[in-house]
Amino acid sequence: MSTGPTDASPTDALSPIDGRYRTATQPLRELLSEGGLIRERIRVEAQWLLHLSGAVPELPGSRLSPAARACAAELAREPPAGAASQVKRIEARVNHDVKAVEYYVRERLAEAGAAAPSLELVHFGCTSEDVNNLSYARLLKAARTALLDVLAHASSELAGLARRYAETPMLARTHGQAASPTTLGKEIANVVARLARAERRLRAVEILGKWNGAVGNFNAHVATLPQVDWPALARRFVESLELTYSPYTTQIEPHDWIAEYCDAIAAINVILIDWCRDAWGYISIGYLRQRPVAGEVGSSTMPHKVNPIDFENAEGNLGVANALLRHFSDKLPVSRWQRDLTDSTVLRNVGVALGHTLIAWRALLRGLSKVEADPARMAVDLEGAWEVLAEAYQTALRAAGVPEGYELLKSLTRGRAVEPQALAAFIDSLPLAERLKADLKKLRPADYVGLAARLAREAAP
Repeated sequence: MSTGPTDASPTDALSPIDGRYRTATQPLRELLSEGGLIRERIRVEAQWLLHLSGAVPELPGSRLSPAARACAAELAREPPAGAASQVKRIEARVNHDVKAVEYYVRERLAEAGAAAPSLELVHFGCTSEDVNNLSYARLLKAARTALLDVLAHASSELAGLARRYAETPMLARTHGQAASPTTLGKEIANVVARLARAERRLRAVEILGKWNGAVGNFNAHVATLPQVDWPALARRFVESLELTYSPYTTQIEPHDWIAEYCDAIAAINVILIDWCRDAWGYISIGYLRQRPVAGEVGSSTMPHKVNPIDFENAEGNLGVANALLRHFSDKLPVSRWQRDLTDSTVLRNVGVALGHTLIAWRALLRGLSKVEADPARMAVDLEGAWEVLAEAYQTALRAAGVPEGYELLKSLTRGRAVEPQALAAFIDSLPLAERLKADLKKLRPADYVGLAARLAREAAP
């Protein structure tokens, strides 16, 4: 039976990340694919060799020949094309992914003429998880930068809409019912402010790395060269990779920082799910219009349709991403005794979660690029909801010391539409100064927006 082509086309991909959405996830593919992980492992192995050769002269192989040093430096900088495929061929023979990387690095150094003692320093004192945790740390750090670039674009688009519609009045709805008016810009500014805080949280996650052997105690290191300050050497190495040193671990770095990282991204996704649903609702009731794109089809049978598919796509992918991200944050910090292997297979799926996140953020950007407000449609609802001024009136009555002001307005307005003439007559019946009565009668729902415009501009400068 045929198993299909070796290089499957996007239409043969099991996951939509590598199929339908392959283009959207391209920025993460070099980082979080199997090939990306292999290349980073090669870099870490080579960088450790270079670090060790300069830091521990007691080791006979530490004096690398110029050619061997140049080879190691090149591997540390950028492994050659085809390196990942060569490692996979070695792995097929030895059945160990990190050992295959070690053998690959040794082969390249041997080709460069490295002496036998120098070859023995490849993977010296390491457990596989020393290499793995630093590789994932560096890859997730780079992925964070890529994601934040897209998030910054989305935040900028939202901020632009917040400024543009800062003074566009809109009927608010609490519990789905008419409530005190706001402006469209202020509602979008709320999202901008939330995203800014969530982005700071993600940026603040410390990315940790450990380099301390099989169970975190430098056992083999000390048994071999007890005079070397191995914790200090390991710290310098980890920090040279622009990571924060994690000194207390078992065989694996505890992954608490990865849990924080996943939680921070999930929190951003929750905010965006909230906005996608609101945007969908505003489109549904006509407060937002979508500009049709030439050539696009909205429905296979209803030619008039322009569906909010970008916001729907974003919401769906955000949900898939968060299902995985929440699992990662719950599972990865938990490992039996000094380690079990459950984290390994789970970590291999981190690219899936971040891929769905990136797909969602790009879909959101497409949606934002198509929407514009319909002030006339919003004005219709405002003019039909004079009862929302009851809040202003009852507060004025309280300020004037009129007893039972809230109850008076409740009797007049609760659960019913109120005509402006009826409100004017009600105001005339109140024991208030004529000037205050006149001010209250001038108030219209479209004007009753408080500081919404100012707040929108402050949140989206």
